[in-house]
Amino acid sequence: MTITIQKSLEIENLSVVLGHRLILDKVSLSLPHPVFAAIMGPNGAGKTTLLKTILGTIRPISGKVYLFGKEVLNNPSEARKFVGYVPQRDKIVRYVPLKVIDVVLMGLVSRKEIPRIVTSNDVRLSLEALEYVGMSNYASELFSNLSGGQQQRVLIARALVSKPKILLLDEPFNAVDANAQTFIAELLNKLKTESNVSILLVSHDINTVVEYIDILMFLNKKIIAVGKPHEIFRDDILRLVYGKGVRVITEKGRCYALTGDTHG
Repeated sequence: MTITIQKSLEIENLSVVLGHRLILDKVSLSLPHPVFAAIMGPNGAGKTTLLKTILGTIRPISGKVYLFGKEVLNNPSEARKFVGYVPQRDKIVRYVPLKVIDVVLMGLVSRKEIPRIVTSNDVRLSLEALEYVGMSNYASELFSNLSGGQQQRVLIARALVSKPKILLLDEPFNAVDANAQTFIAELLNKLKTESNVSILLVSHDINTVVEYIDILMFLNKKIIAVGKPHEIFRDDILRLVYGKGVRVITEKGRCYALTGDTHG
């Protein structure tokens, strides 16, 4: 009897050029479902570009992307039904006077045909998403008044409200305090283990989530290495990714990369 393993994401020979500059060079990747995966690499490595190409908002010059067997580039609207996306928080206009519930509702309204009318069911689903991330008591608060960690949890709720099968996150731990990082890490692991949601995140520091990660990828235009964190978090591989000024230290079974990079 043959057992078929469902794939959440498949990328075949993906190359992206932006502004006459090669950003991604023949990237290939296959992820099972559900999976907790992370991408690391230096500034300019193409990490955010890769996420946006998976979403279908950036078109490659060659290659293919499949989400749960659906080809993204030819039918992005169909593939996006599977995806929740949490962009970098500093890319969000945080000073627009939107209430928290309105931010989460955007995750549903943006997927509707015009006219985009909010229903009572939309409000119910948004409140449930806020409850899931521990932010339901803040539904009527202004998003701009929240702390960085609270804002990140609201953005995760916005991505989850459409019930995605895979969640893409770009630097979810950036400018977030240690307690909020731990909460988010445990929340993401809960999504994978209890709700069967695949997680793919970009982060320059995976130590908060390293115990949960199934697959780690080092990217620098090309995928340099893929494997379990303890297998590829090595000095020789990190030097290929970040250059000579990097080393790994191990403490209590956890690996720490010491680099000059802050947005890997």
